[in-house]
Amino acid sequence: MSYTTEGQPQGIANKLTNCIRESLISEIVAINQYNYHIHNSTCPSLVKLWMHIRDEEIRHFSMFSELLRKYDPMQQKLFEETKGHVNIDYSNCFSLKSDTRINIPNSIRSDIKGELEAVILYEYVLTSNKYRDVYEVYNEVINEEKEHFEELSFAIKEYDTSFGIKTHL
Repeated sequence: MSYTTEGQPQGIANKLTNCIRESLISEIVAINQYNYHIHNSTCPSLVKLWMHIRDEEIRHFSMFSELLRKYDPMQQKLFEETKGHVNIDYSNCFSLKSDTRINIPNSIRSDIKGELEAVILYEYVLTSNKYRDVYEVYNEVINEEKEHFEELSFAIKEYDTSFGIKTHL
């Protein structure tokens, strides 16, 4: 599949392994988005929330990677062949700190949108699934994505309330 718009697949995944790959892409997009927000915000309490959610997204990526290798024998074979070949010394690597400041409410709402999209995608995968372990992994991730939605919803409510905007949450 080709991704002409970030995170939007071209075509329909009709195999379990491709549904898992779509889920991996969704997690990568989320991880990158949360990292961007973390590195471009000056609000410590919001950075702490984003780091918590980002860390869970990284764990989801790992869980989906394990499922992919289990159900795609070639992927598992390539994993075994590759794991000893990639050795990167990160001791001299660094990230450039950007002077960019993000729009906090837009970032939170964008994050909420991403969490909702993830739930929709992952629940769709469950409708065509017949494996118990796949169900268990997706169900656990779905519940955490729903938790992220609630955490971010409270964050935007607190932000809006602090600026005198009335909310109904």
